[in-house]
Amino acid sequence: MTESIPKEILESYLKSLFDTDKAAALRIVQKALDDGVTPEQVIFEVIIPGMERMIGDMISSDSLVTLSQHFLASQIAEEAADRLIPLFATAPEVQGRVVIGTSHGDFHGLGKKIVIGCLKARMFEVNDLGINVAPELFVDQALATGSEVIAVSSMMVHTATGERGPKRIRHILQERGLEDRLRIIVGGAPYRFHPDLYRDVGADAWGDTAAQAPGIVARLVREVRS
Repeated sequence: MTESIPKEILESYLKSLFDTDKAAALRIVQKALDDGVTPEQVIFEVIIPGMERMIGDMISSDSLVTLSQHFLASQIAEEAADRLIPLFATAPEVQGRVVIGTSHGDFHGLGKKIVIGCLKARMFEVNDLGINVAPELFVDQALATGSEVIAVSSMMVHTATGERGPKRIRHILQERGLEDRLRIIVGGAPYRFHPDLYRDVGADAWGDTAAQAPGIVARLVREVRS
């Protein structure tokens, strides 16, 4: 890589996120490329720091960051990763493969989209199954895509603990003899109030914030590959 990018590029990008101006953010990314900044630098010195700044500000006690700002940062991170990674001088090593969706009966997709942005920016391949996903589909698509991790988002207690949620995914893995090949990570509001709930629903891990997801998923991928 070349020397670090000018500080004003990141500052301008951050301002566009706080202004929820997606068009401006994407123009900044394109101008950086036009000015000779490498795709790798845009990802690692602009997109990822921008995402981490938004998440860090949002979880601080005196946060003024809104969900719309947070969601915008994740959207841009996802779009930028999809666009820029194929332009890398050397193809980046895939850190792992993940299928993600919301529990059966759960139609809340915002948190999932934010997690996807974080994972893609960190070089994970992500297959988004959408909302209200049947447990059988999680497993079938994980096998079809060669994924190591199944990520399940639940924003309501009954979709986290119901018989068509992560519990059923665990049972399917047991029935098919797949527990050595796949890991389950869960996230969402119910798990914040009951830190041991992830174990009760049969998951291997849970993430409190989107920023934690890449590190946790990386650990689960290592477990599968070891």
